Amino acid sequence: MHKVLDVIDKLPSPCYIIYEELLEKNLKILADIQKKTGCKILLAQKAFSMFYFYPLIDKYLSGATASGLYEAKLANEYLTGENHIFSPAFSDRSFNEITSICKHIVFNSFGQWKKFKDVALANNCECGLRINPEFSTQDHSIYDPCAEDSRLGITLEHFAGEDLSGITGIHFHTLCEQGAEDLAKTLKVVEDKFGRYLYNMKWINLGGGHLITKQGYDISLLIKLIKHLQQEYNMEVYLEPGEAVALNTGFLSASVLAMVNNKKKIAILDASAACHMPDVIEMPYRPDVINGYEPKVKPYDYLLGGATCLAGDVIGEYSFTRQLAVGDKIVFCDMAIYSMVKNNTFNGMPLPAIAAVHKDGTIKIVKSFNYDDFKMRLS
Repeated sequence: MHKVLDVIDKLPSPCYIIYEELLEKNLKILADIQKKTGCKILLAQKAFSMFYFYPLIDKYLSGATASGLYEAKLANEYLTGENHIFSPAFSDRSFNEITSICKHIVFNSFGQWKKFKDVALANNCECGLRINPEFSTQDHSIYDPCAEDSRLGITLEHFAGEDLSGITGIHFHTLCEQGAEDLAKTLKVVEDKFGRYLYNMKWINLGGGHLITKQGYDISLLIKLIKHLQQEYNMEVYLEPGEAVALNTGFLSASVLAMVNNKKKIAILDASAACHMPDVIEMPYRPDVINGYEPKVKPYDYLLGGATCLAGDVIGEYSFTRQLAVGDKIVFCDMAIYSMVKNNTFNGMPLPAIAAVHKDGTIKIVKSFNYDDFKMRLS
């Protein structure tokens, strides 16, 4: 039985619960790869932006990467390492500020590079281009930057005849929660297509989607790939994982509000898939539940759903060893990544509180939300 069950009754419901010990365990794995290879690993804030833990992350990683101005400002405020940024398109109103805090800027097209190159270079920014190797290794098209008609990255045909003066790096991001084997396949295609350009670059960024801290990930293969790039092209190597930093470090605790019967037994919770864990619907996937099992494995089956009006606000079907009742707590696993950063207040649903559990066992409510957090977003 996981120790999170010992703290949920001390916390409000619903509540995200992040464990310092589990986060540091992941960070140590990533730091060891940096030590063994000399590569630099950055936090992809799009997956995990709980800046309460940025001082801890700062001890182990080389900086952060942002997808826009606000993430860049957050990293600049709370981290001391490098501050990188990529966006499919930068705007005139934010670019000057970006160049003042981000010294690595990756452009998504030659059009954007030409538009902003003078400002970026005048501010001594390292500038790179995101490429699209047009090589898919996954089935989830919504998360596949190499899917047909993708707006992400420059394909090889569009490099022809372009002036790369001022460009010092190449970036690609094609993976989503995948292993080093998929990186190896992708890297072979990248080298076959873009290898002639890599010899003139100072750095390469392998993007995110590397599930490095998942049990069974082939770290030795990753190290081999990094060293190959360093030796073959004499370049610095960056990785920018998000989920690998906070994988399996957090939980979402919820309470049963009501029971409904409609051919199946349905438990309605104060946590919502649509509001508090959107990837459950977007991916889609069925999160693990502590003491919850696959349907039909245990005596009592329940469909777990949120309290919004969205008919599809369903988290999944689970079986339990005992009957559920109003007031029971349900704890969802791996809720640190892509949950807090994506949550919303659809239907006026309250946002879950955010709690940190420290290594010494102390619990801190880092953030609580109220009506104003819903109201002030709207007018």
